[in-house]
Amino acid sequence: MNAIKETHFNFPGQTGFYKGKVRDVYTIGNKYLAMVVTDRISAFDVVLPEPIPYKGQVLNQIAAGFLKATADIVPNWVVSVPDPSVTIGRICEPFKVEMVIRGYMAGHAAREYAAGRRQICGVSVPDGLKENDKLPEPIITPTTKAAVGHDEDISREQILEKGIVSEEDYVQLEKYTRALYQRGTEIAAVRGLILVDTKYEFGKAEGKIYLIDEIHTPDSSRYFYAEGYAERQAKGEQQKQLSKEFVRRWLIENGFQGKDGQVVPEMTPEIVQSISDRYIELYENITGETFVKSDEKDVLKRVEVAINAALAAL
Repeated sequence: MNAIKETHFNFPGQTGFYKGKVRDVYTIGNKYLAMVVTDRISAFDVVLPEPIPYKGQVLNQIAAGFLKATADIVPNWVVSVPDPSVTIGRICEPFKVEMVIRGYMAGHAAREYAAGRRQICGVSVPDGLKENDKLPEPIITPTTKAAVGHDEDISREQILEKGIVSEEDYVQLEKYTRALYQRGTEIAAVRGLILVDTKYEFGKAEGKIYLIDEIHTPDSSRYFYAEGYAERQAKGEQQKQLSKEFVRRWLIENGFQGKDGQVVPEMTPEIVQSISDRYIELYENITGETFVKSDEKDVLKRVEVAINAALAAL
């Protein structure tokens, strides 16, 4: 299969390398990052054993489109996108929180709510909600940004008390988060989708806040189909959605939630293909464009050549 599981490049001026759950990130001259979005897939903070063909391309191209479409709201880290699976951008010092914003009672929030909790990350939510109901207004439920292990829920008050982010910066992060979510919601609506929840990461360079990483992708966001949403809610049916939640549900149904002693279920070729198909489906639905597969036989060579050319042009 034409999938990028890992990379081992050595670029001119390279001063560092970081392997994340999904991304391989090369530091160039302590000024730029060359980010390869691999086809690895993670769930419950565990990297699954099989890569998903075209997943990296889907994530990178969706993110590139949305970063361009929101550059008037907040500046972002991107300098160039020289390959379908690569973004090159400026180095920023990341804030150690992820800004999660939710417009609907879904996913992690729904699981917390079902367990009886009526405060999520310090934000109160009303009684009487069903899973996937629209919230009275979007809520921001931040998480810590863990270098290893699980990200954890944290409240605005705890972030400020611990000095993780200054109050001045955090107020700005909240404003950016709400404005980005509003823009993402509007774009999704044009495509017949509902942006249910999403997360944003920010960093700072030379005293300025930048939007970093990816935005509005199926790895960082959850989408419902707008058509039939109200009818499905009224009947208590599951929503038709485009997100990584279907991967989590498959894992849960097969006895895996990332806990000690649990084993990832076998990822058969059929499962891998179905996940790939779902990622491509989201790309086509959210962008309104036909997905064009990059089918070169030596995908790693293609990526390496593209990055070298882009770096030479900086």
